[in-house]
Amino acid sequence: MDWDRDLPLWPHHDLSRRVASSPHRWHVQDTGSGPAILLLHGAGASTHSWRGLIPRLARAHRTVAIDLPGQGFTRMGTATRCGLDPMTADIATLCQTLDLAPDLVIGHSAGGAIALNLVRHLPTPPRVVTINAALGRFDGMAGWLFPLLAKLLALTPFTARAFTAGGRNPARARRLIEGTGSRLDAEGLDLYARLIADPAHVDATLKMMAQWDVGPLLDRLPGLATPCLLLTGTEDRAVAPRISAEAATRIPGARHMDLAGLGHLAHEEAPDTVIDHILDWWEKA
Repeated sequence: MDWDRDLPLWPHHDLSRRVASSPHRWHVQDTGSGPAILLLHGAGASTHSWRGLIPRLARAHRTVAIDLPGQGFTRMGTATRCGLDPMTADIATLCQTLDLAPDLVIGHSAGGAIALNLVRHLPTPPRVVTINAALGRFDGMAGWLFPLLAKLLALTPFTARAFTAGGRNPARARRLIEGTGSRLDAEGLDLYARLIADPAHVDATLKMMAQWDVGPLLDRLPGLATPCLLLTGTEDRAVAPRISAEAATRIPGARHMDLAGLGHLAHEEAPDTVIDHILDWWEKA
């Protein structure tokens, strides 16, 4: 994605800035004041994923959304720090650079795993909300086939170019999104079509998949000492809702809640519904 060409077309671009924090040059959207909220998107997305939540959250909170390394408008400084633990450590460093001490971290999919992992990296553990968190170990054949496939894709230099051939394709974006159990409006589909037409974005997403290992985080869940809410869309076809339900039983005091009729991108389908649940839980927590 080109900063000068594409950013003016991005949701809330007026809030955007670049922040140099080793080892990356981050795209950050920062607005509002009050208790701070950090928003972490899932693999293959960007800050646009929070476009429906940012205005309402910013009424009473400092709200900060970032693009993960190499994705969206964040420029990757090294290709070897795309796994869960190094990425979490780099986001903690970014929080120091931003003078950001989040009271709440909200993460979607892989961003949900990062949010839970971030608790042990910050001086004051934040509360955590996950939306369809990617917390599952792959069972059976998928346990070795998926990571192997991802590594092969990430190491093949023409993969991203081949995937993005043909440029922006709303029909392809629609198939991908609807395959997760979600339905988005034309604006949402166009934003994803722009992302999946960008070779650098796709390459960074593949590198993240290739280096992803959620196992150590799962082993640490019983020691997670912070209030957590795990939200799941009942129609999610990308990450089974039972994954978060089972994880919630291993986190002391965690709560799991189903969002009826919503898919993997629940927060994009029904942002107000998701915010209502989050703020109600936060006040009680």
